[in-house]
Amino acid sequence: MKFLMRSKTILLSFLLVYWSLPCGAADPPVDVQKHPACPLCGMDRAKFAHSRMLVTYDDGSSIGACSIHCAAMEMVLNIDKSPTEIQVGAYDTRKLIDAEKACWVIGGDKMGVMTARAKWAFESKADADAFMKEHGGKPAPFEDAMKAAFEDMYQDVQMIRKKRQMMRMKSQGEPEAHKK
Repeated sequence: MKFLMRSKTILLSFLLVYWSLPCGAADPPVDVQKHPACPLCGMDRAKFAHSRMLVTYDDGSSIGACSIHCAAMEMVLNIDKSPTEIQVGAYDTRKLIDAEKACWVIGGDKMGVMTARAKWAFESKADADAFMKEHGGKPAPFEDAMKAAFEDMYQDVQMIRKKRQMMRMKSQGEPEAHKK
């Protein structure tokens, strides 16, 4: 009888500990819950938490984009609205930080999100320096990163169109010889 009581106690303790552990991934951040997909390209913002952006406008509206590329396009489409806050996912922590105070790195050997020339944000200069030491790139303020996003827009859109066309052909099973 003592053995049975002890076994039940051990089992109950195990179950309580097991049930208290988090299941799978943690809940997505609030901004990702509110804006789960980028409205411009449809990309999953949780998957791209390291590059996501949140733009809040003076009318109280906000937009969640997957990257600085899509945030730049969004701001052009809403040129009559003034951003009051622009936040970005820190590359290394995925934490949403003030884009204007972030330490940006332009370029390097890591492919960007929606762009060939990456633009990554870091919360500290030390984190940006560590990234540049390993992957290259150059430091920049937010204004330069945004300017680079606009400068790269034409080539990036061409690259995205080409990739999406290739994906469509591949999913349709189109032979290589018919691709142009």
